[in-house]
Amino acid sequence: MSVLGEKVLRITDTLTIPLAELRFRFTRSSGPGGQHVSRSATRVELLFDVAGSPSLTEAQRERALKALAPYIDSDGVLHLVSQTSRSQLRNREEVVERFRTLMRKAMRVPKRRRPTRPSRTARERRLASKRRRSEIKRQRGPVMADD
Repeated sequence: MSVLGEKVLRITDTLTIPLAELRFRFTRSSGPGGQHVSRSATRVELLFDVAGSPSLTEAQRERALKALAPYIDSDGVLHLVSQTSRSQLRNREEVVERFRTLMRKAMRVPKRRRPTRPSRTARERRLASKRRRSEIKRQRGPVMADD
């Protein structure tokens, strides 16, 4: 499924990012490979300006900056690299899919924790267990000899 033919990249139901906002940099891939690899720029680096993107709301921007901090430089630009394939197109598709996955995870709002209390029976069970354990320990005392 190629996303490169589309004009926008659908992240979630509420967030779409135009492909025009994504910049790609192509360089030579590292590692062995011979004549072809040393001459072709198959390594793909995706750049996305998180800090200056008009597609993101302020809340989404803050969430992305926080969640994707390891991938973001000091200018607020996200960098993702793919060089696993010998094909530039496959590397490009892979890096766009990784971008989509990371953004989707970053946009997920965690559920708020609702504080709960132990039920009455659970409290009683706990106290009964403590009483049993206390009784066992109390019986470990020195034995009185009947002379």
